[in-house]
Amino acid sequence: MTGYGDAREQDGGRLVAAEVRTVNNRYLKVGIRCPDAYSAKEQDIEKLVRNSVARGTVNITLRIDSISSTGRYHIDHDVIQSYWEQLISITDEMHLSPPQHLTAFLTLPGVIAEHDDGSTDVESEWPIVQRVLEQALSQLNEFRRKEGASMRQDLAHQCELIAGQLNIVIEQAPTVVQQYRDKIKDRVNQLLNETGASVSDNDLIREVSIFADRCDINEEITRLRSHLEQFGECLEQEESAGRKLEFLCQEMFREVNTIGSKSNNVDIAHAVVEMKGCIERLREIVQNVE
Repeated sequence: MTGYGDAREQDGGRLVAAEVRTVNNRYLKVGIRCPDAYSAKEQDIEKLVRNSVARGTVNITLRIDSISSTGRYHIDHDVIQSYWEQLISITDEMHLSPPQHLTAFLTLPGVIAEHDDGSTDVESEWPIVQRVLEQALSQLNEFRRKEGASMRQDLAHQCELIAGQLNIVIEQAPTVVQQYRDKIKDRVNQLLNETGASVSDNDLIREVSIFADRCDINEEITRLRSHLEQFGECLEQEESAGRKLEFLCQEMFREVNTIGSKSNNVDIAHAVVEMKGCIERLREIVQNVE
């Protein structure tokens, strides 16, 4: 499920900022960008994420800036001199005048360096970093809850549409065998009308019985109803149910597909097409559900 959260807090001479973004993924994947000094804390950061997020690709950006240290950044004399000497060489070859100001050089890579005075105390700073991360994750989950509420309504609506089409199937199912019996009886009578031959009721009953057994969809209807009920129960749960919903979508599609292949009825065929469309919609939404 997509989401975004950020938080920041100032404590003494440190400004801590955290940004969390999530995108869809069947599994949980955590990416962390943080200062080198906090590399040893990546496992703790990932643990915080796993306590809040069950599925998705989670990208965390953590910044810790000093706002009180003067002279933290400095111009690297050797780097800017190297740039200058190369530029002078090029301008001489091209018979151009060298630049009159060094302002443009300040944006070149490596010119402005961060002075590491060894003052970073990861352990003492970790409580505020953890607090900021938890605030960002809390904001992320609030964002995802709002989106999830909208998705739940859409999922419930699609299930209602499937249930409505299933009722059509249930109404038409008893007529399938009767229609087949009348159709085969009329066809045989037409073929044998001029020959004087006849077909016994026992032969007709046997043929219709075989067809009735082959096109019986009561089990599929029962299982599909059960899957719809389970799906609705999952929508009411607070914990993550994305994988279970994916499995139920697969099973519902299997039952609907079997109903379509067994039933030789136009109304049922139309209902099957509508149900398949709804299930595909469910699948698209479920891919975003944690």
